[in-house]
Amino acid sequence: MGWPQAIVLLVAVQRLGELVLAQRNTQRLLAEGAREEGAGHYPLFVLLHGGWLAALFALTPADAPVNPWLLALFVLLQAGRVWVIASLGRYWTTRIVTLAGAPLVRRGPYRWVRHPNYLVVAGELAVLPLAFGEAALAVLFSLLNLPLTWHRIRVEEGALAPRVSPATPPR
Repeated sequence: MGWPQAIVLLVAVQRLGELVLAQRNTQRLLAEGAREEGAGHYPLFVLLHGGWLAALFALTPADAPVNPWLLALFVLLQAGRVWVIASLGRYWTTRIVTLAGAPLVRRGPYRWVRHPNYLVVAGELAVLPLAFGEAALAVLFSLLNLPLTWHRIRVEEGALAPRVSPATPPR
């Protein structure tokens, strides 16, 4: 096992920790009367992200050089991920869960970008493989991510629509 595999394992541990937090938040929100939208496409995201990590781990040579600049960019994207999670706080999940009457988040990156997490994820899917010299994996998983994310944004917009006031900008 080389540096690329060690880095992928660290990312996998991070993601597993996020899934624990997301599940906790999801359960709490559902207990408060929230509802989940678009559950049918969720397994495709799990498959995509799990496949991305598995492909990076298995297909990147252990002695592949790691581009320090692209790795630094990936770390910066992780800071963006943490900012998104912190900004959403108790409302952050990996699913589309909406609680009627809850205020829309308008702080952090949501002041400027409608769906900042999807931008972070798109960057991650491309940057980490590129840091290991795996351009084909960067292109493949970026292309697979596009239709899923497009669909998810439409579902999320529909779920949030009842909570958006016409007089105020969303998020």
